[in-house]
Amino acid sequence: MPGSEFVMDTEVPVGVALRGGTLAFGDKVIFESLDLDIPAGRTTCLLGPSGVGKSSLLRMIAGISPEAAANRLVSSDGGAIEGRIAYMDQRDLLLPWLSVLDNVSLGARLRGAAPDRQRAQALLAKVGLAGESKSLPAALSGGMRQRAALARTLMEDRAIVLMDEPFSSLDALTRLRLQDLAAGLLAGRTVLLVTHDPLEALRLGHRILVMRGSPARIASVLEPDGLPPRPADDPNLHGLAAAILAELAG
Repeated sequence: MPGSEFVMDTEVPVGVALRGGTLAFGDKVIFESLDLDIPAGRTTCLLGPSGVGKSSLLRMIAGISPEAAANRLVSSDGGAIEGRIAYMDQRDLLLPWLSVLDNVSLGARLRGAAPDRQRAQALLAKVGLAGESKSLPAALSGGMRQRAALARTLMEDRAIVLMDEPFSSLDALTRLRLQDLAAGLLAGRTVLLVTHDPLEALRLGHRILVMRGSPARIASVLEPDGLPPRPADDPNLHGLAAAILAELAG
């Protein structure tokens, strides 16, 4: 968005690898001995049918599920994963009693640190919400709330960003606009984006993984030509999306 001087301060991009990922609910094994590589500085999109374990896998990597401790996560630089991940949920999860500005800077407050309000204001300008800093979430449209949630995720300034279907609840035009915005703001980050939409994956992903089966596995890997965000009206993308849908259905 014009008029912003916001600059990211993130560290050098770092890749992440999951080794031996295993998840079961009772007697039902969702996946086991699953290996997953997320290349540094690139966006990896993960597709799969409902119930295959995409969101559970994302939470496992984020360290916000009880299964996380049973699996091995390693970084490409050998450093610790803890403290280097930002997570964006499908829901905006804005606290209704806080202003947009306070929601965006919530992470620092929860850690007992003084929020960088100037940085938060610059991020709000970047996502087109410069005039809404004092508004409560109830005053915002769905698209505006997701912009605020994206700003809050970026405010954490982490090298690794995990996103769980963050645009799925939006109308088609707003979704396209936020895809473009996210692609620009997340350039150079290590991103893992879970989505149910093959076209979204093809627009945003440097690398696309299709997860299916029972127990689930990474069944195929695709690296489309060109750089994201790719044009939504590209007929080649629509052809690839149809092929991915056929694979998911199969």
